[in-house]
Amino acid sequence: MRWSKLFIPTLREDPADAEVASHRLMVRGGYIRQLGAGIYNYLFLAQRSINKIVAIVRQEMDAIGAQEMLLPALNPAEVWRESGRWDVMGANMFRLKDRWDRELCLGMTHEEVMTSIARGELRSYKQLPQIWYQIQTKFRDEPRPKSGLMRVRQFIMKDSYTFDMDAAGLDAAYDLHYKAYCRIFDRCGLEYAAVEAHSGSMGGSQSHEFMVRSDAGEDFVAVAPKSGYQANLEKAESNPVPPASADPAGDLEPEEFHTPGRKTIAEVAAFTGLPETSQIKSLVMVGAKPVLCLLRGDHQLSETKLAGLLGVNEVRAAHPEEIRDWFAAGAGSLGPVGVKNMRVIADNALRGRINMICGANKDDYHLRNVTPGEDFQAEFHDLRQAASGDTHAETGEPLEVFKAVEIGHIFKLGYKYSESMGLRVLNEDGKEITPIMGSYGIGIERILSVAVELYHDKDGIVLPAAIAPFDVVITPVNNADAAQRDAAAKLHDECLALGLDALLDDRDERPGVKFKDADLIGLPYRITVGKKLVDGKVELVTRRGKTSVDAPVAEAAAMVHRMVRGS
Repeated sequence: MRWSKLFIPTLREDPADAEVASHRLMVRGGYIRQLGAGIYNYLFLAQRSINKIVAIVRQEMDAIGAQEMLLPALNPAEVWRESGRWDVMGANMFRLKDRWDRELCLGMTHEEVMTSIARGELRSYKQLPQIWYQIQTKFRDEPRPKSGLMRVRQFIMKDSYTFDMDAAGLDAAYDLHYKAYCRIFDRCGLEYAAVEAHSGSMGGSQSHEFMVRSDAGEDFVAVAPKSGYQANLEKAESNPVPPASADPAGDLEPEEFHTPGRKTIAEVAAFTGLPETSQIKSLVMVGAKPVLCLLRGDHQLSETKLAGLLGVNEVRAAHPEEIRDWFAAGAGSLGPVGVKNMRVIADNALRGRINMICGANKDDYHLRNVTPGEDFQAEFHDLRQAASGDTHAETGEPLEVFKAVEIGHIFKLGYKYSESMGLRVLNEDGKEITPIMGSYGIGIERILSVAVELYHDKDGIVLPAAIAPFDVVITPVNNADAAQRDAAAKLHDECLALGLDALLDDRDERPGVKFKDADLIGLPYRITVGKKLVDGKVELVTRRGKTSVDAPVAEAAAMVHRMVRGS
């Protein structure tokens, strides 16, 4: 292709609203343009890269025996009600009504639709196992779209679904996907980790996220390098740092004391002279119903763990007026003693503690000498979010925490959808059984975004050859020089003949402009045709590392071919 005929609207200045490198560089490089909040146009270069990513995904999915389908993005509410997720998905789901006032939604994922197909068509064990997948546009009414293609409201996803007769079959399907995902991300040139994750609204018994370490990420991963443990921070199970001081000894009675204007854990700690670890943090959260969550004062609630415990898609903090209505006190004075109107759930780190401080459910008052299990009753669960400095629950190894971007997620769904939606097949004995399911997703645009996050420099994008929009750009330094122009055109044709995606920069621009644009859009290799042509040489530049060698003009295309196929 000839650059002069293409639409590649590069920019010299960074967009004012870009927060992360991938957003900034894909706008500057002419890959994307924003249409609305969390809604992007994918221009020519982005679409070429996305097509290459899709081809890799499709090849690896086909290799494990998966069968591609394409399901409607517009779904009737009925199928989502059958699974119970119509209400669970909350405000994240785009909902609408048709002209007959029938409720519909834009699909966020397709477990329900795939299960409805299976329910209508699968009858016998002889038809199982099945692996079905699609590459389809999805929709999420994201409340805070940001970071370019990282958090959007419309996106492309590869989602696949497996149907098996038993848990052993699901284990095999899960393993197939796990290995296929590794091959996909390897081929796309990414550095990633597969970490234990929470299934959330998807349900199921096991899941892994495929994460790329990046400061642009909004997820956090906890790792214990020596043991190989890796988990999403919301899922990670760890031993907390011990309390800063021992609890006061003795079988003491709760005692109310005045804490004027002290509402936060830090303020009460400063007022009492006792550390935050001596306090009980009381949070009122709302899922289907309100619950009172208790944690050690210095710990943070994992909303993911709580949502999973409550069996809902998401939870929210109670509003001030709700708290006042339920407790007759403000949020800064809450505690569990005497609470009878809602479920009380305490984090495991409070188990065995004695004589702690908590709110008195009376404005500007707290209680000291409060002992969990004696002065109030609660369910104990793992509610806390792991933190840097914690230790691995099994080995005691210190955990490291870093930011990451999720690019894929696989789930063992179990019977959540097949049971609720009435999917049944006959086994070898002629008895009806419920197939077991798995669900597996990959964010297509996220692969491109994290590649830019991983591989860029001060001059622009540095994409791996496998997903770059072109393999090589051929650049004549002086387009007015007939010899350079003809040699460049011949090299372009030779690259095409070798199966390379080649771009000929035939624009009537200064060499510096051409070089800057080539660096900005991130093409892996550049063949520069300049003054050395009189000696039968061209310059072969590798974008990553900015290395260059002089190559015989007759061998340059073949050299690029070897480098691309070996990269």
